[in-house]
Amino acid sequence: MERRVGKFMRKFVLPENANLDAISAVAKEGVLTVGVEKLPPPEPKRPKTIHVNVA
Repeated sequence: MERRVGKFMRKFVLPENANLDAISAVAKEGVLTVGVEKLPPPEPKRPKTIHVNVA
């Protein structure tokens, strides 16, 4: 936990599965709490089936 007085800036690199549309931040009693939701895992790709007619 970091506590400072005055202006400051902190940068974080978010993972690729971070939902950038669902970031929340709340400042309470001098503490800033930032919440970042994860995106659901992508659907696994199904193999494509191709039917081949043999003469």
